[in-house]
Amino acid sequence: MGILRVVVLLWCLVCVVDSSEMQESSQNRLKIVMVGDALLHKSVYEDARTDSGFDFTPMLESIASLLKPYDVRFYNQETILGGTQLGLSTYPVFNSPQEFGDSMLKLGFNLVSLANNHTLDKGERGVMAMLEYWRNAESKRSDLLTAGSYRSAQERATPRIMCKNGITYTMLAYTYGTNGIPLPKGKEYLVNVYTKQMLLEDIRAVRDKVDLLIVSMHWGIEYEHSPSNEQRELAQFLAKNGADIIIGNHPHVIQPIEMIGNAFVVYSLGNFLSGQKGLAKNISALIGLSLYKDKEGEIIFDSIQVELIYKKSKGNRQYRLIPIPKEMREIEKKYKGILFSKRGSSNS
Repeated sequence: MGILRVVVLLWCLVCVVDSSEMQESSQNRLKIVMVGDALLHKSVYEDARTDSGFDFTPMLESIASLLKPYDVRFYNQETILGGTQLGLSTYPVFNSPQEFGDSMLKLGFNLVSLANNHTLDKGERGVMAMLEYWRNAESKRSDLLTAGSYRSAQERATPRIMCKNGITYTMLAYTYGTNGIPLPKGKEYLVNVYTKQMLLEDIRAVRDKVDLLIVSMHWGIEYEHSPSNEQRELAQFLAKNGADIIIGNHPHVIQPIEMIGNAFVVYSLGNFLSGQKGLAKNISALIGLSLYKDKEGEIIFDSIQVELIYKKSKGNRQYRLIPIPKEMREIEKKYKGILFSKRGSSNS
């Protein structure tokens, strides 16, 4: 099936709106962009090392223009930002420089998932160091929202409601597990390891408080372009129970996007930035959604924009994220085909 045809099919899935609905006030409109996993291997942070610390700006600056049109900008911080005082480390037990978060904030990212299989890599001490960084950032940025990892049960039970252009929203974030590292007893709030009951209770607690509910899910099988049966079942469950946008991460490669009822689902955006090798692990999706709230208070998606991002490098040096170049047109076609294919592909 050609790319044009699958794009048209997705448009049919997204919505059918009449011209009067398209004229909704800008005060009831929101633009959200999402990118994938920030997985900071040693090769990544060493390439950013300077005489005075770390500077990730050169890696990221070429995609800044792609982000500017959006109000809300999501990414998954896969490795904890515990900082140098905690001791930097790489696979399989990660801890990353906090300067990376500084660079992402400068790019405008303001919606960050902290729930993934590496959240407990440095134990409770690592989580607290990470959260101290993010809470300090939130005190300076009223538009910044993190989710999925908390300092206390009370903090977890107190959802932060954001508002932009007259639309209220929040995010819930979860992971399938923590690489076998047990959660300290009584401190399950350190990271959300999902069960269906947890998902249902959390959604019910916040659904009537917001116009737009975003759920980040760390799920699926690594390096597979096809969503697993569990991913599809959970997506159906979340959509049925009130999620508006479901953002998947963890497989480290691109997986399809689709509509389930009125909910938009992306099963995996791939690696935003990592030290992993192989083409499939170095091409990720940047997906932009435009939505509005209609007169009945319902959220309507009225456009989608997809860009592919490529991480180029010279060996383990000069990492740069760039819009996929023209000379990679056939590769772009292939990976957009995966995005717009309902079943995905098992080939890399």
